[in-house]
Amino acid sequence: MSRALHLLEILARSGGSARLKEISEIAALTVPTTHNLLNTLVSLGYVRRRQGDARYHLGDRILNIARVAGNDARLRERLRPVLKRMYETTGETVFLAVPSGDEIYFLDAIESRKLLHVAAQPGERVTMTGSAIGQLFLAHNSSLRARTDVPPDIQHELDRIACDGYATDHEQVFDGIAAVAVPWIEDGEMLAGFGVAAPGNRLTPDRFAGLAAEMHQIIAAHL
Repeated sequence: MSRALHLLEILARSGGSARLKEISEIAALTVPTTHNLLNTLVSLGYVRRRQGDARYHLGDRILNIARVAGNDARLRERLRPVLKRMYETTGETVFLAVPSGDEIYFLDAIESRKLLHVAAQPGERVTMTGSAIGQLFLAHNSSLRARTDVPPDIQHELDRIACDGYATDHEQVFDGIAAVAVPWIEDGEMLAGFGVAAPGNRLTPDRFAGLAAEMHQIIAAHL
């Protein structure tokens, strides 16, 4: 355990990523031993690999711990203008969510002023498979998807989400409620997700693609 923690410290001091040989030399361990320890950390989600990249990177689980320890307020403040713009554009309830362990945590929200609207629930937690935005994270994070008990009936939907860049829900989780969610991606990693939620008779499936495109445009303008 202490050796594995030492490897995580090495990755952190190296800016979040390093090559196998570099890690083994700093840790004073053989390459095979270092490789085995890193593979264990990869399987647990604390370290990750990127396709076409020989380096090992800090994984989403350890990054989530760091975020919860002190980065939530900064992320909320930094992304609040994007959330406000989405609210101004749609007039519907909008929210910002992040991963918290193996759940989704609603970090911020602005509630619609329309008579019939979806209530905002900042601070609420839901399972990864229990919301459009949770499925968005599963579609964009292979290690998270690998360790989550994903029902067979949504596996195909996750592939569609990864391809199209947005997730949807039309009265599948809660009766009468629909939602569209898009990712906030930095340095190739999905750090957060934005969602728009509204009554299902107002946010109908034929509007999903167009709304997702608008949300992506808002995000692009703030990058």
